Amino acid sequence: MKVAIGGPLKLAFRPWVEGLENIPAEGPAILASNHLSFSDSFFLPAVLDRKVTFIAKAEYFTTPGVKGRLTAAFFKGVGQLPVDRSGARGAGEAAVKSGIEVLERGELFGIYPEGTRSPDGRLYRGKPGGLARVALATGAPVIPVAMIDTEKIQPPGKVVPKLMRPGIRIGKALDFSRYQGMEHDRFVLRAVTDEVMYEIMKLSGQEYVDIYATAAKRQLTEAAKAEKEAEKAEKEAEKAAKTAPAPQAAAEKDASGGKETPAE
Repeated sequence: MKVAIGGPLKLAFRPWVEGLENIPAEGPAILASNHLSFSDSFFLPAVLDRKVTFIAKAEYFTTPGVKGRLTAAFFKGVGQLPVDRSGARGAGEAAVKSGIEVLERGELFGIYPEGTRSPDGRLYRGKPGGLARVALATGAPVIPVAMIDTEKIQPPGKVVPKLMRPGIRIGKALDFSRYQGMEHDRFVLRAVTDEVMYEIMKLSGQEYVDIYATAAKRQLTEAAKAEKEAEKAEKEAEKAAKTAPAPQAAAEKDASGGKETPAE
């Protein structure tokens, strides 16, 4: 897949990279990245010599039919692991388990602390459940990564990608061994996550928003819905105004007992 996907990606988009020396030649490490685009999971592995394993929703691997099998083969080929989001705690537990397994094999595990793509290009609050727990349970170093301009390549609603150079900036590894064994302390999990997000913010130059991206998406959806309903109400009001009788005509009709008055 590095040849079939990575090669053409690098040739067509020519991504620039800073900090490749911060990726260890061997051994486990966590790559914690901001998330701007669906393509983030392809550009980052494409510029690295080592395999990076990300997690993906299980639906990508279980869709029936020829298209479903091809999709599953593709995601397996690019190093994605299926995560079942059902159950009491959803994807959180599955992500932790998958991450630990990957790191115990001495491989690179990629994760997006925001939990979902940024809806507007800003950096949102990291979720402490996955990244911090995996880091503290395994003792693996956390390497902050900033994807830059990948959201501009194929914005929502655009089918044809724009040929431009995205960037990847890789920071120095963060060591959280001082917290090892404290992966069930929610204050420690928050402290670890916030430290990683701060490093990502410095690398990416993004504006930081102290709410979860999922909440921001919900707010944007509700705002769009409210705007649509307001536009609908305005159109209905305009339609009603056009069909309503003019005030003078209505008054003359009332004065004549409902009969038309002859024009003078």
